[in-house]
Amino acid sequence: MNDAINSDWDHEYDVVVVGSGAGGMTTALSCAQIGLSVLVVEKDSVYGGTSAVSGGGIWVPCNDQIESVGGNDTREEALTYPKHLTRGEVPDSKLEVYVDSAREMVRDMVEHHDVHFNSVVKYPDYFPNEPGGKPGYRTMEPEVFDLSKLGDEFENLREPYKSTLVMGRMGMTQVEAHTLMSRGPGWIWMTIKMIWRYFTDFAWRKRTWRDRRGKLGQALIGQLRHAMQQKNLPLWLNTGFESLIENNGHVTGVQLERGGKKLRVAGTRGVVLACGGFESNQQMREQYLPKPTQAIWSVAPGCNHGEGIQAGLEVGAALGFMDLTWGTPSVVVPGMTHAAGLFMERQLPGCIAVNARGQRFVNEALPYTEFVYAMLEDRGENGMNGDCWLIFDGTFRKKYPMSPMMPASIQPDKKLPPEWENEVYWKAESLSDLANKIGVDADGLAQSVDEMNRYAATGKDEQFGKGDDVFQRYYGDPGVKPNPCLAPVQKAPFYAVRLTPGEVGTKGGLLTDEAARVVREDGSVIAGLYAVGNCSAAVMGRTYPGPGATLGPAMTFGWLAARDLANAESNNMVNAA
Repeated sequence: MNDAINSDWDHEYDVVVVGSGAGGMTTALSCAQIGLSVLVVEKDSVYGGTSAVSGGGIWVPCNDQIESVGGNDTREEALTYPKHLTRGEVPDSKLEVYVDSAREMVRDMVEHHDVHFNSVVKYPDYFPNEPGGKPGYRTMEPEVFDLSKLGDEFENLREPYKSTLVMGRMGMTQVEAHTLMSRGPGWIWMTIKMIWRYFTDFAWRKRTWRDRRGKLGQALIGQLRHAMQQKNLPLWLNTGFESLIENNGHVTGVQLERGGKKLRVAGTRGVVLACGGFESNQQMREQYLPKPTQAIWSVAPGCNHGEGIQAGLEVGAALGFMDLTWGTPSVVVPGMTHAAGLFMERQLPGCIAVNARGQRFVNEALPYTEFVYAMLEDRGENGMNGDCWLIFDGTFRKKYPMSPMMPASIQPDKKLPPEWENEVYWKAESLSDLANKIGVDADGLAQSVDEMNRYAATGKDEQFGKGDDVFQRYYGDPGVKPNPCLAPVQKAPFYAVRLTPGEVGTKGGLLTDEAARVVREDGSVIAGLYAVGNCSAAVMGRTYPGPGATLGPAMTFGWLAARDLANAESNNMVNAA
């Protein structure tokens, strides 16, 4: 933290945004729309942050497309749902401003910035049976975007994870992913068209292996970056954020490091921190998250180290939800700098999750954050190490993907990297031999498998209710009856993968108000300082109401921050003389 009094600035803007993910870019575009000058700074050599490798969806209750695609929603339902799930841990006023503003944010993105979304008709809320929950419609995904429009800036877009691509190359939308994973009607012909379109794009193939047709997070960040280009908004890559600069209790700028030089850049209206959480900072993980905890368990790309949170603390900011993550079970893969997440595989029929006693302790098809909470609870109650094992058989292995492994029909075991055996997956000809290999109680595992096989025959999981709601069935196999999430585990060879309690990002960060202004412990506002995305305390609290409930709030509160910055009183501004 540095004193700005009687000092010169190297550069001056109305607003400085730290971070180039969806929240940061939306903030910048919204500021520019209002007429404010804005600079976006990014410490990495690529832009997009974790948003670029995400599903790209945004959770928007009452969005404008719901009725046109056959759905319905009301403000009352849209508020009842998150208020019920957050159980008083988040102020009602903040949930209300989100529900009331998310739709307006999307309208502005479409009308003023040519950033487009489609309502995902069948993608349910994660808790569709809870009060106010819906079986679809609220999640919107970005339209497919031609990444060649970015010109040379395409090279600076963070690459997608190959695990989110068909055959590690071709992008797929949320709708296409659902069709492929569930083997829905037309999935074979759809796959053929994807392959044909990709490999016959000869000019683009000469340039890169990456798909021209940006989808998921690539489409979202591609559209946002293109909108910035159209408005000539500056984005500085390779620019490290070091600290906030204050003047008489007001945040008036930032100190940066760029090209080996220290720079002082004024944000005469304010500074917006949109630089992610702290999942890649092992020291902060050990300070705040349940132990043991490892950065390598994270599914995030290793770009978030908590600098924004630490800078906020230095100027007196309050924190919230620092012990929570947007959890997902993950698999550590040798040679990868981040873990591989299991978002959909657990819903598929023919797998069970067990602890070291060989006992099921959770509904495998739960939303991923809830699954991780169950892992941590089982660890605390039973003295486990926080890991669990996902067990499946030869039938599952042949038909379905499993984290980094494609189905054996596409990628047989002999085509897997040899170093993965007994590191990523374990394999044996009998359940008892598999149990011995992984150190799980063989009798407990046999009993759990027998019970699951009985549930598969009846279609009713009597223990945990796997497949009992529309979300759990979303990625099930409709060809499996009577329950698309249940199938026997009985055909050798048998497999196991070790799951760790990973995350797509941390939830804890700087406490903010309804305008994304950072506040102190006493609730007073730190003038000139805003935070959006995962460097702010999650508006969803402990829960994860539906697909896109991370990016939706990041973009919406960035939009709200811009409006507050436009109305900033003159005493929030710094004398740059």
